[in-house]
Amino acid sequence: MSTFRTPRRRARLALAAAITVAAAFTGPVSQAASSPSDVPSPGAPGLGDPVFPLDGNGGYEVSRYTLDFDWQAPKTPFEASTTVRATATQALSRFDLDFAGNTLHTVTVNGRTAAAERDGDELVVTPKTPLARGRAFTVKVTYTADPTRIRHRDDAIEDYGWIPTPDGTVLYPQPNGAKMIFPSNDHPSRRAPITFRVTTPAGLTAVANGRLTDRTERADGRVRWTYDSEQPVATQLAQLAIGRFTFVDNTGPHGLPVRDVVPDDLVAPTEQYRKLTTEHIAWLEERLGPYPFDRYGVLVGDTDLGVALETQTLSLVPKADLLGDRVSAERNLVHELAHQWTGDSVGIKTWSDLWLSEGHARFYERLYSEAHGGVSFEDTMRTAYASHDQWRHDYGAPAEPTEPNLFKRMRYDGSALVLYALREKVGQETFGRIERAWVTKYRGRTASTEDYIGLASKVAGQDLDGFLRPWLFGATTPPMPNHPDWVVDPVQG
Repeated sequence: MSTFRTPRRRARLALAAAITVAAAFTGPVSQAASSPSDVPSPGAPGLGDPVFPLDGNGGYEVSRYTLDFDWQAPKTPFEASTTVRATATQALSRFDLDFAGNTLHTVTVNGRTAAAERDGDELVVTPKTPLARGRAFTVKVTYTADPTRIRHRDDAIEDYGWIPTPDGTVLYPQPNGAKMIFPSNDHPSRRAPITFRVTTPAGLTAVANGRLTDRTERADGRVRWTYDSEQPVATQLAQLAIGRFTFVDNTGPHGLPVRDVVPDDLVAPTEQYRKLTTEHIAWLEERLGPYPFDRYGVLVGDTDLGVALETQTLSLVPKADLLGDRVSAERNLVHELAHQWTGDSVGIKTWSDLWLSEGHARFYERLYSEAHGGVSFEDTMRTAYASHDQWRHDYGAPAEPTEPNLFKRMRYDGSALVLYALREKVGQETFGRIERAWVTKYRGRTASTEDYIGLASKVAGQDLDGFLRPWLFGATTPPMPNHPDWVVDPVQG
């Protein structure tokens, strides 16, 4: 991706990059970390993420987003507002929201007009009076949302942000495209519940993460849909879709509500694979424990989008994934479902920890596929092992990406290979205990690579730091346990 930067923006980037990762990713800023005199100062314009330094913002923690969208028609701008409830974690003279791609109207803080300045993808907000540390405050931003403005993902040959459909839209906010949809603290470590209030023309349906709490038909014929995400959501996992949909209800293990959201003319063609979801949930529960949310479903995307997305409790799956062969369809469905445990419930602390999300999803996708007509898991891992040094050279080690194009082979089969190696090292039974402990201990929280190494060592009863660290950070790929015949191809270039 290329980003235009003003001199001020370059200075802000340098400031964000200078923030230490240790300080930025240990959760809310502690009182000891703020100025002893509590003199108001600007919140950091970014969290200093090693991959995207300006993602997220410092100085506050969001407790809830409320999105009010007055949707009109496909590819048509519409009036919108976002209300952000937050708490200051330092005395704030001003603070940033991540916000891009929309026409700004007004900004208020606690009901009073605030000064607001656009600076690249940052919205710099200066309240009329500073905010004391520990104070709850409310920001309301009104704007015109433009669903025609999207960005391109060079790493996946995909667009992201608003994705148009024939009669509406779906969202693809990964990796950092939520800022194109609503002002936010746009980083995977910063999660908050979301209330969606979306008004649509009659005949269209709105759907979002979580539970439908209200549907109101207005006197003018338009319909207002209200959804509550129920649990905190990382901004990259927010989903809002509008279209001519049919809700297809089912029941998963232990009475879990399963509701697929399907374009009307795709209900029958996609049924044979969608109905397998309850079996997939049961299979994953055997390995990872109870499904971590209150509901699940598949949102069938009526788009040419080539990549599915694990949007929380409502995975976006392009129609092409459900109209081909069964093995391919199940791989995609199991992959996005596995993310609900690893990536959604257990979030990542930095973008460098993405291997924990994608590697786990790919591991269980491959494991399931092998037992259900797909290729040998060992063969795919042997192939990945042969390419691993080349991937390290091109994209960085699994837990240490060297470029912002994150979604490459290293973060998928290359990261699943680390988990495969760990299973070979400690044995299947111990590996299973590590995995169940991981998704149990960190359920509803964010966690890091260091957390995984520490927990794996504790559960296995042995220090695995010396084993896992070379796999995750080393310049070359270590030997594969129990497979002395596996070889790494020479690095080219």
